[in-house]
Amino acid sequence: MPASKPVEICFVCLGNICRSPLAEGVFQDLVNREGLESRILVHSAGTGNWHVGAPPDARMQATAQTHGIRLQSIARQFQPEDFKRYQLILPMDQSNLTTLKYMGSPRDMATKVKLFRSFDPGHNGDLDVPDPYYGGSAGFQQVFDIVQRTCPHLLEFIKREFLNSNEG
Repeated sequence: MPASKPVEICFVCLGNICRSPLAEGVFQDLVNREGLESRILVHSAGTGNWHVGAPPDARMQATAQTHGIRLQSIARQFQPEDFKRYQLILPMDQSNLTTLKYMGSPRDMATKVKLFRSFDPGHNGDLDVPDPYYGGSAGFQQVFDIVQRTCPHLLEFIKREFLNSNEG
């Protein structure tokens, strides 16, 4: 039955060890708390391949743990065929959006891809989640704050656009 098929989403950053695994972990926690884990499947990937098979960055894991979030993903690279799998693809910045444009069709880009921070009520025109990889601990906390603030609005969008339309 098509109505029972879960919605699959994918957060995308550069290496899939900082921003996208954090978004995956925070969003999965929110999905679990709302009892939607069988209806929304949460994934993450990177546009680059140099961290494939690695766990999330230890600094991002530590930041997440201080807020009760456990990051369990293993880095993988986003592939062109992933456009068929996911109903919503959420790049963390313009650079990752540009890379996805080279992989996806114009239709996929228009219907499935949205910058993550487009759901952030506090973006103030900045739609990029900053990459904390080369910075200090404050950068990891800043990314956590952005992700935590944005995920509830993203969930409301998914419930409205994907889940409510599947209920009959």
